Amino acid sequence: MRSRQHGFTLIEVLVALVIVAIALGAGIKAAGALATNAERLALVSSGQWCAENMLTELRLTRQFPDIGETPFACEQLGRSYAGKLKVSPTPNPQFRRVEADIADDQGRPVLTLSTIMGRT
Repeated sequence: MRSRQHGFTLIEVLVALVIVAIALGAGIKAAGALATNAERLALVSSGQWCAENMLTELRLTRQFPDIGETPFACEQLGRSYAGKLKVSPTPNPQFRRVEADIADDQGRPVLTLSTIMGRT
C-alpha cells in the first residue's frame, strides 16, 4: 500500500502567496492614498485659515476696499502661502466682491475664498 503524505502542494502554496501579495499591495496603496489625502486636507485647511484671516482683517479695518489686486503672504502650521486679494466691482456700487486666492510655496493654487463687502 502507498502511504499518503499530508501537506500542501507547491501549486497551493504559490496560489496562497499570490493572494497574500495582492492583498498587501492593495493595503499599501490604500495607506498611501490615506496619507496623501491627510496631507491635502492639512494644506487646504491651513490655506483656508490664511484666506479667512485676510478677509477678516479687511472687515475689521472697516475700509471700503479699492478695486484691484494686492499680494500678501501668510504662514500657517509652518507652511508659507502666497496669497492675492482680488477686489472687483459689483452691479451695486455700494458693494465689492473680494476674493482671496491662496497658493502653496510652489505656486500651485490651493483654494479661493470670496465674499461681498459693503460700504460702512
